[in-house]
Amino acid sequence: MFELFRELFSYSFVNRALLVGILVALCAALLGVSLVLKRYSMIGDGLSHVGFGTLAVAMSLNLAPLQVSIPIVLLAAFLLLRISESSRIKGDAAIALISSSSLAVGVVVIAMTVGMNADVCNYMFGSILAMKRSDVYLSVSVAAIVLVLFIFFYNKIFAVTFDENFAKAGGMKTGVYNMLIAFLTALIIVVGMRIMGAMLISSLIIFPALTAMRVFNSFKRVAVCAALLSVFCFFIGIVFSFALDTPAGASVVLVNLAAFGIFFAIGRIRKLA
Repeated sequence: MFELFRELFSYSFVNRALLVGILVALCAALLGVSLVLKRYSMIGDGLSHVGFGTLAVAMSLNLAPLQVSIPIVLLAAFLLLRISESSRIKGDAAIALISSSSLAVGVVVIAMTVGMNADVCNYMFGSILAMKRSDVYLSVSVAAIVLVLFIFFYNKIFAVTFDENFAKAGGMKTGVYNMLIAFLTALIIVVGMRIMGAMLISSLIIFPALTAMRVFNSFKRVAVCAALLSVFCFFIGIVFSFALDTPAGASVVLVNLAAFGIFFAIGRIRKLA
């Protein structure tokens, strides 16, 4: 085991992936608690598909994928909230509409330009080899911004998560904070796609929150547990990926699934006790 860890940390690409992945997992878990409680957890899946479509267009035009994707995915987050709040197309339908359209655009653009090469597969399913030094700088900066804003607006996010109507009646601009949650989620989705892939990045948002809720009830305890659990599962997933030569994103998801099963069993035992 010691030899495995020594070999693991001897590779610079693994260290880059761990640094970015742990930050992304931490941010995604914190935001995921609010999104799951607001029954808007699939926004991560929708935005990841938008990100993939944007990445496909950027790659076909030889542009920097992450720099192009961030503003487009932020715009998509804004549109998702506006569509679901001000029209007859509600949350899940709006996400399905935008995500399927974006995925279709991405696939068609790739088929007509670069084809389904290794870079495209890395964006779809994730790869610890995909993180370049420039991506690390951008990803760490974005993750730091997300963490600072989440901590600074924690009380506001808590309020709109549990009782949005009461918060609005108290004079809070709930739309602003809903938009903040969506924008922060969009940022994390984009930077996390390099490691987890567009098809699997939403798991970092959904799994830790649902897992923590099997055992804990309070918002703060769920958030802390989800954050710690997400970081731990990501690290173990990367170790398994390196040791068994399996895809990084899929390995992390399977570890999260195992953790969910363990916490589910603990929750059931506690109820029966």
